[in-house]
Amino acid sequence: MDPSSDPGEGGPAAVLWDMDGTLVDSEKLWDVVLAEGAQRMVGELTAAERTALVGSNMAATSRRLLELAGRAVTDEAADEVADWMRGRTAELFSGALPWRPGAREALEALRAADVPCALVTSTERGLTELALNTIGREFFAATVCGDEVDGKNKPHPEPYLRAARLLGVDPAACVAVEDSPVGAASAEAAGCAVLVVEADVSVERGPGRTFRPSLVGVDPGEFSRLIRSR
Repeated sequence: MDPSSDPGEGGPAAVLWDMDGTLVDSEKLWDVVLAEGAQRMVGELTAAERTALVGSNMAATSRRLLELAGRAVTDEAADEVADWMRGRTAELFSGALPWRPGAREALEALRAADVPCALVTSTERGLTELALNTIGREFFAATVCGDEVDGKNKPHPEPYLRAARLLGVDPAACVAVEDSPVGAASAEAAGCAVLVVEADVSVERGPGRTFRPSLVGVDPGEFSRLIRSR
């Protein structure tokens, strides 16, 4: 291993990864589902309405579509919308998902350096398992999905706090990799250093956030520098 890429002493206790838009370019598939779902209920979403849903979980998205359609937001109605979206997403996730640039190489480098990783996603467990057929379960010592946080989804810190608990590490010693405003807010609130790689939406700058245009060239040494610079 190149010494410059070695995490060495003072490196991250773990790297915690968002999935959609960060590791894989599944947001484009989610756009298909969202557009079709919206067309069934409210017509075309505005750009602002679509942006506001990036990083949201299935329950929040289904309730928001009901609101936009002017329909009563009941548990039964939300479940019906979510079930349709879940089935359509599963159809699209059943094939190979496209990687975000540099993401697979970063995971492989961290694995070679024995830096543990966790997957922290708003996507539900059933759909995440389909995605992991592409991503690879072997990269993650723990996974936290959107239906496993007792409703405390991003931007709440619980998804990242739970991942740290599962790994037995201090979240303040972890780097989280995110692409969305709600994801960055969740990781920041949990105390993680945040590496933001914007994909479909802009993320607000902040002192605890480091920005890169892509994951190309990101190695264990860079994750270590993020921890040491805190």
